[in-house]
Amino acid sequence: MKKLLLFCLVLITSLFTNAQVGPVAKISGYVVDKNTQKPLTGASVQIQNGKGTLTDSSGFFRISASPGSYNLIISLLNYAEKSINNIVLTSGNESTINIEMEPSAKKLDEIVIVNRRSTARAASLESPLSIQRMTTEEIKRNPGGNFDISKVIQSLPGVGGGVGGGGYRNDIIIRGGAPSENVYYLDGIEIPILNHFGTQGSGGGPQGILNANFIEEVKISTSAFDARYDNALSSVLQFKQKNGNNNRTQGNAILSATDLALTLDGPINSKTTYLASVRRSYLQFLFQALDLPIRPNYWDFQFKTTTKIDEKTTLNFIGLGAIDEFSFAAPKEASLEKLYVLNSNPLINQWNYTFGSSLKRLTKNGYWNLALSRNMLDNQLDKFEDNETPSEDTRTLLTNSREAENKLRFDASILKNGWKINYGASTQYVDFNNDFFALIRKAIKDASGNIVQNGLSINSENMIDFFKYGAFIQVSKKILNERMSLSLGTRIDGNSLSTSERNPFKQFSPRLSMSYAASDKVNLNASIGRYYKLPPYTQLGFGNRLSSSIIRNPGEYISSTHYVSGIEYIPNNAFRLTVEGFYKYYDKYPISIIDGVSLANKGTEIGSIGNEPVVQVGNGKAYGIELLAQKKLTKRFFGILSYTYYHSKFTDRTGIFLPASWDNRHLLSITWGYKFRKNWELGLKFRYQGAAPYTPFDLLNSRINYLTQGVGILDNTRYNTLRLAPFNSSDVRIDKKWNFSRFTLNLFMDVSNWYASKIAGRPEYTFERTSDGSNFSTNDGKPIRPDGSNAIPVILPNISSITTPTIGFIVEF
Repeated sequence: MKKLLLFCLVLITSLFTNAQVGPVAKISGYVVDKNTQKPLTGASVQIQNGKGTLTDSSGFFRISASPGSYNLIISLLNYAEKSINNIVLTSGNESTINIEMEPSAKKLDEIVIVNRRSTARAASLESPLSIQRMTTEEIKRNPGGNFDISKVIQSLPGVGGGVGGGGYRNDIIIRGGAPSENVYYLDGIEIPILNHFGTQGSGGGPQGILNANFIEEVKISTSAFDARYDNALSSVLQFKQKNGNNNRTQGNAILSATDLALTLDGPINSKTTYLASVRRSYLQFLFQALDLPIRPNYWDFQFKTTTKIDEKTTLNFIGLGAIDEFSFAAPKEASLEKLYVLNSNPLINQWNYTFGSSLKRLTKNGYWNLALSRNMLDNQLDKFEDNETPSEDTRTLLTNSREAENKLRFDASILKNGWKINYGASTQYVDFNNDFFALIRKAIKDASGNIVQNGLSINSENMIDFFKYGAFIQVSKKILNERMSLSLGTRIDGNSLSTSERNPFKQFSPRLSMSYAASDKVNLNASIGRYYKLPPYTQLGFGNRLSSSIIRNPGEYISSTHYVSGIEYIPNNAFRLTVEGFYKYYDKYPISIIDGVSLANKGTEIGSIGNEPVVQVGNGKAYGIELLAQKKLTKRFFGILSYTYYHSKFTDRTGIFLPASWDNRHLLSITWGYKFRKNWELGLKFRYQGAAPYTPFDLLNSRINYLTQGVGILDNTRYNTLRLAPFNSSDVRIDKKWNFSRFTLNLFMDVSNWYASKIAGRPEYTFERTSDGSNFSTNDGKPIRPDGSNAIPVILPNISSITTPTIGFIVEF
């Protein structure tokens, strides 16, 4: 650590010594029509109160200016003026941006309405509500976000951060739905894995994979989903990547709290640009220095190339992947908490990738896209009674799973006589292999040889391959002098799996949305829709062997019907206030036969979900109200306040509605920032999450099974009857930039939970140990019995109040 600080000091001194006066920053990009994607010639692109230029015949522009934070204003006759806030220009990297403009109404008073709606508003014609957007600058400067998109979006309304709210995982909970109910698209190509050490069949994990430097914008839809997206029940997250700089090769290096990353972008030739990055964690060294027993280790990579084949045709290639390893090491100073970690979690070896290409072709009245992609996940988990001395005789968990998807997707958009028509179809081939073993409970006898507990285990080794297919159409139009917009769409989905549904019309998925401009500042919005999702491959591939036959799990589609309405107030181009009410009802949710718990309440644990026998008889409902107040950057200040009050419930196997694991009721987030002079910036975030439900331990079964399972056994007859303490925490971040002639240095300090709030997680069950931690203590002084009857149970409260300061730097060159 001393050597690292000395190196940073020498580097900073060297940079100041070589500084030159008058650094220059640049921004470039393309301006296109939002509906047809055709380039717009002669559009005015101007830095507010600064320089400007006009786009050329290909819609391209480039502006030079002094480094700083600016708002960009784009205007063109017959198009609604657009402003883009908080664009940071530096001398180290040229910023690139793609801008879409909407045609304006013909009459002057209508132009005013459309202008205000298209600049501050986040929604679209197809999805007029339940949409939020975040720019790359909002992601990178978010206090406590650590450049992790999954953490940053928890500032938005309706987005929760897992069970307790302050844990180490990125479980995205949208409006009370499970983390498995979200889908993710990167430049129109689906990416099933968003996090390192991801939970198979769900979606969460401790650390995001995406490089924030690649992202131009994140768009999150929490209802009124565009019909082109399948398999979504709670949200669709669309990540729009920027294009590589076509002027020169440039890059940046980032040292953060968890890893070191390098990113490069630039031209390959006159028609092709690229972006590429690689990231390496050093958490394993940090945890070793802190004497923590876990050793997480990961790599990830990301790339994109863009080739303009001709004026109408663009070809993109993208890639994203990760390599994860999670192991253990005995702590030097043992404690109950550290030793509990050793045997309560599995060892993980996991890797995944997504590769894809997309071809976009402009047509007379619109455009079409053709995308081909492949993604794969290899997930290996091992857990033993003692993870430090593993042996097959003491194995309690084995997962050797590989799932691959090969996807072909076509979609087109046509604008004709004021009607916007989107249509398309998709197919994919799925190949899933799974070797799974789990010891649910071990056969145990007492000291007299009497049977205390019969054994139960799951052993499934299966391979499935099948096709998925779907199609959609969506028609949208503005009426009543363009004051009202209507959008009607549907999609159908099916698959060739024998235990699922081949007929796509049984998954007929209609949706209707409307928006009415009550005035030039107020919009009234509403939507209704039914959405379908196929259960995880772990469930579909699971087979329970009975005698000579294998009993397969059902594979019916889960459905969710959404009802949403809201009001939006936009007094100017920099402020937006929305209030929305929502109701969601679920049908055919899988429920575990073993423990009677809905899979909707699972997915935040390490490993996988769905590897068990289930029945699809579950229902669920989530309802509530959301408030958002957003202030874009003006006069150096920007901020966002969001609040959600909601209920989330799912049925058990008897049909009784019980509180969901994420039924926190209250979600509050306040994030604000201020840009001082001389490139100083301060950001502050506060989050509050209501009391999360949890299930108490079955003390008798926990005592019997702890030595084999390493965790306590829950009493599901009292499922989610208790609640944790509410979560609250605040993070602060300070940035300082220095711009030199050819590079930029950004030093930052990020302090998570700066006032040391006590953060409660689910309690943990363990046995008391001797002072040196080498053996279990007993109430009779004898060796511990296999059934734990002479052990001394301890319930750990699992409360932390750790303040985590981080000092890092970003060098752009």
